[in-house]
Amino acid sequence: MNPDFTQEELLRYGRHFILPEVGKEGQAKLKQASVLLVGAGGLGSPAALYLAASGIGRMGIVDHDQVDLSNLHRQILYGVSDLKKPKVEAAEQRALDVNPSLQVVKHPVALSSENALDIVADYDLVVDGTDNFPTRYLVNDACVLLGKPNCYGSIFRFDGQASLFCAPGGPCYRCLYPEPPPPGLVPSCAEAGVLGVLPGIVGVIQATEAVKWILGVGRPLVGRLLLYDALAMTFREVSIARDRDCPMCGDHPSIEHLIDYEQFCGLTPANLDDVPHVDAAQFAAMTGAQLIDVREPAEHDWLSIPDSVLIPLDEVQARAGEIDRSRKVVVHCHSGVRSAEACRRLIALGFQEVYNLQGGIEAWLEFQNGA
Repeated sequence: MNPDFTQEELLRYGRHFILPEVGKEGQAKLKQASVLLVGAGGLGSPAALYLAASGIGRMGIVDHDQVDLSNLHRQILYGVSDLKKPKVEAAEQRALDVNPSLQVVKHPVALSSENALDIVADYDLVVDGTDNFPTRYLVNDACVLLGKPNCYGSIFRFDGQASLFCAPGGPCYRCLYPEPPPPGLVPSCAEAGVLGVLPGIVGVIQATEAVKWILGVGRPLVGRLLLYDALAMTFREVSIARDRDCPMCGDHPSIEHLIDYEQFCGLTPANLDDVPHVDAAQFAAMTGAQLIDVREPAEHDWLSIPDSVLIPLDEVQARAGEIDRSRKVVVHCHSGVRSAEACRRLIALGFQEVYNLQGGIEAWLEFQNGA
């Protein structure tokens, strides 16, 4: 009997031990390894469960959110009994139920330029389960600076992506996406929707890449972007070369420390405050204002504010004639980003009294529930 494994572990990991590519030596590597999950949501949920089950020794979980009812159609770490609990607490409980010998380190914070290096430095690799561009660039840059592999995944509606960035000699996230998209151009999952089972596929791929990297077996997704289409049930692959001119991982990098990623992605508060705005309470007290909803039709059909007129952002200029210039105009979207852009376009067309509804329909719902 191998003294490094208890009798329970010999039974638990028996199917690993009989794999020549894993065996006791490989299982020992997993037991000694540490993985950081950035985000315990749709992608982090399946990754956490399978990493815990595989025998990872230590798993850090970064998430500052609480479990919400809207999470449960895809975030399989949680159940109804977890509603309103901090995700790191509920995730720890579920992961330890899968594998009591796992060491879980909770980081109930938002990853930021101030804490990322200290947090990431304590782990062998990172599984990026984030859902926004500022944090993806932050995770990437921290991994490059610290020399940590980044198991990347992303999801959108019915499509998923996965790759392994920041490996020695391989590309980083910036090699694939040198610049973030303009604010509001790519809607979030909350705005565009996501198939509930989709993150299960992509998150498991991320966990698979993490386990393979720790074991040193197989062909990792280094220099390869895996694209998954759930509707067509197809996988295809795109090659990614390391950009020698990349400001982060290139031959002569110009970025030597973490930056302001909200500003880099054009999401600083000033970017939203450069147009007139009202909050939900101020909007409720308004009389005679015309409300314009610049979300997509499916979003409007799912939930809308009474008496709102649907004019998707891309149609604002062409349909400006439908908006009454003699009235105050309040524009809203899901969270306030797309509506701020719509306000700019209307102001450029000569509209005088145009206001962005701060926080969008989310803020309106919170106000209604609290009123």
